[in-house]
Amino acid sequence: MRDYKKLLIRLRAKLNLSQEKLAILLKVSFATINRWENGISEPSKIHMVQIDELLKKHKI
Repeated sequence: MRDYKKLLIRLRAKLNLSQEKLAILLKVSFATINRWENGISEPSKIHMVQIDELLKKHKI
């Protein structure tokens, strides 16, 4: 399984996004992004697909 915790941090850094802005982009709450990045929970399959598409689009 992919390490979405690290991937989200790298994605936000590359796109210069706050957790809040990434949350808006993925249509989730700020708290959800925070939990994903801190390893408390993992994205749902639907959100994994969205994140993977962003990673691919921005060559991360």
